[in-house]
Amino acid sequence: MIEIWSNYHNAIFEGLKVTIVASLIALLFSLIIGTIMAIFQVAPKKIFNRIGEIYVNFFRNIPLIIIVMFFFVVLPIYGFRFSGITSGTIGLTLYTSAFIADTVRAGIEGIPKGQLEAGLSSGLSYVQVMRYIILPQAFKLVIPPLGNQFINLVKNSSILSIVTGADLMYQGDLIASTTFNTLGTYTLIGLFYLILTMPLSYLMRYLEHRLVQN
Repeated sequence: MIEIWSNYHNAIFEGLKVTIVASLIALLFSLIIGTIMAIFQVAPKKIFNRIGEIYVNFFRNIPLIIIVMFFFVVLPIYGFRFSGITSGTIGLTLYTSAFIADTVRAGIEGIPKGQLEAGLSSGLSYVQVMRYIILPQAFKLVIPPLGNQFINLVKNSSILSIVTGADLMYQGDLIASTTFNTLGTYTLIGLFYLILTMPLSYLMRYLEHRLVQN
C-alpha cells in the first residue's frame, strides 16, 4: 500500500479532488431541490403535492446507475452531450434529492400545525412561513438523517467511475488494473473515502448537540 501511494499519489489526489467537487455540487443542489420537493409535498394545493410525490417516488425507486447512464448514454443520442463528471453529478443530485425531500418532509410534519396557521393568520405568505418559521425548526429535527444522506452521497459518488468521471474510485480501478495489487489499492482508496466521510459524520453530530443545547 505504501508503494502504491508513493507511485500514484498524484493520480489519487486528482481523483480525490473530482470526488470532493462533485460531492459538494451534488450536496448543495440536492439539498435545494429536496427542500423544494418537501415543501411541495406538504403544500395546501394538491397540484404541488402531486408534483412532489411523483418526483420523490420516481427518483427514489430508480437505481442511481440508471439515472447516470440516462444522461451519459441516452441523451447524447438525441444531441444532448454530457461528460462523465457532469452525468454523475446530475445523477447524484436527482437521486439524493428524493431522499432528502422525504427527510425534510418528515421534519416539517413534526412541527405543530398551529405554528403554520399562526404564521398565515399574522399576514405572512405560505412561503414566508415556511422560510422563517417552519423550515428552521424542521432542519433541527432532521439533522441526523440528513447527515446520513450527505454521507451516502459521498459514498455514492463512486458511481462516477463507471462513466469515466476520473474520480477517486476511477483512479483506484486504473491503479489496480496496472499494478494487480487489488488489496493494497482498494484498501488505500477505502481509507480516503473514510477520510471524507468521518469528518462529515462528526460535524453533523456536533451540530446536533449544539442545536439540542440551544
